Amino acid sequence: MQKMWQGRFSEASSELLEAFNASIEFDKELYAQDIAGSKAHAKMLGKCKIIEDEAVNKILEGLDQVKSEIENGEFKFNIADEDIHMAVEKRLSQIIGAEFGGKLHTARSRNDQVALDFRLFVLEANLDLAKLLLNLIKTLNSIAKEHKSTLMPGFTHLQHAQPVSLAYHLLAYAFMFSRDYDRLISSHKRNNLSPLGSCAMAGTPHPIDREMVANELGFNGITPNAMDSVSDRDFALELLFNLSVVFTHTSRLCEELILWSSSEFGYIAISDKFSTGSSIMPQKKNPDVAELIRGKTGRIYGNLISLLTTMKSLPLAYNKDMQEDKECVFDSVKNAKNSLIILNAMIEEIKFNKENMLKATKIGHLSATDLADYLVKQKQIPFRQAHFITGKCVALAESLGKDLSELSLNELQSVEPNISADVLELLTLESSKEARKSLGGTSDYSVDIQLELIDKFIKSQEI
Repeated sequence: MQKMWQGRFSEASSELLEAFNASIEFDKELYAQDIAGSKAHAKMLGKCKIIEDEAVNKILEGLDQVKSEIENGEFKFNIADEDIHMAVEKRLSQIIGAEFGGKLHTARSRNDQVALDFRLFVLEANLDLAKLLLNLIKTLNSIAKEHKSTLMPGFTHLQHAQPVSLAYHLLAYAFMFSRDYDRLISSHKRNNLSPLGSCAMAGTPHPIDREMVANELGFNGITPNAMDSVSDRDFALELLFNLSVVFTHTSRLCEELILWSSSEFGYIAISDKFSTGSSIMPQKKNPDVAELIRGKTGRIYGNLISLLTTMKSLPLAYNKDMQEDKECVFDSVKNAKNSLIILNAMIEEIKFNKENMLKATKIGHLSATDLADYLVKQKQIPFRQAHFITGKCVALAESLGKDLSELSLNELQSVEPNISADVLELLTLESSKEARKSLGGTSDYSVDIQLELIDKFIKSQEI
């Protein structure tokens, strides 16, 4: 069967060109979107009296059969068909006859057709990924509620800094992922416009109804400029950027889970279900899920850079370079979905070692800032001087092999005579945690507010 654009050509395509030009091997993933768009387009053509009702009915029935054949594995994809659009249209014409099948492409181009199909895929992916993020936020929030009193070191520069609760630490990730969720939803809302009807790049002389097609497909409206509509891949770039930020956050979380599961930390035990062993060392239990997600981050970043580079210097409107837009998106969406699903499942079964976390808080003089604050508030010593005095107390504790919180009153007074007995209670780890009642802090009061915020977020944003 000759190609549908063959009329202008006197020679058949080289086999090399057929293989190089075709996208059918990957864009066949868009079959459902392509068929949905074609059905909406056919209905509109009938309503606007551009094609007769008989043709509309045959086209709709034929497209249903094509979809059934693809989903049942009966459809034969052929590289000579170039892409999913041509493959569907050719099979449709075989089923209902070229007399009717050939009318479907009236008032549209492959340019606006692919823009529609790809946009539908990306919009659906935005919502699917947002749902997975919401599940992860729920899991983190649920675990946080169980660990408000679980003390652990807070870190800066990967050094022990101040005592915090495990709940507080996990909520930091919950808020990160809530921003990721918002970006996906915002992108969906911003890009939920139908490009179909833009045709090649300048619209069509046929009296079409673009709004009807948009409503049929669930869009909020139509794109306002045909040239921009077929050239635009911002919606795909936004998704790739949003996923790059998601993986920045998942990679940071996975890095901490890897550290926490090591013998040096011993904060957590990852379930055997989500660990692997060594081919040579029988004792090993490796956190491969966390490592794989951390590793996939580079792949996700690469897909964003790939599409940015493809789009950066293209003249308007459509160019064949844009055929390179799909594989990177398909890859990122697939890996993001798989990663978020297994990350959530793994976190749900993590066992937290409270004793090891508490033991770690007694290393590194985590209440040092509390001593400095005490000197400022209770003894009216300027902060810089209080900072120096506290540093001397830390040095004393180091020399005695103690933590700052373990120094006696006499030992503290040997550095600063103005220190009185009331400081001893303030230097306990629990008091240090509870002292930080400012909004966003690690006290139970502040953490309760944060938990409530996440609860409200979950209830208001479920989709």
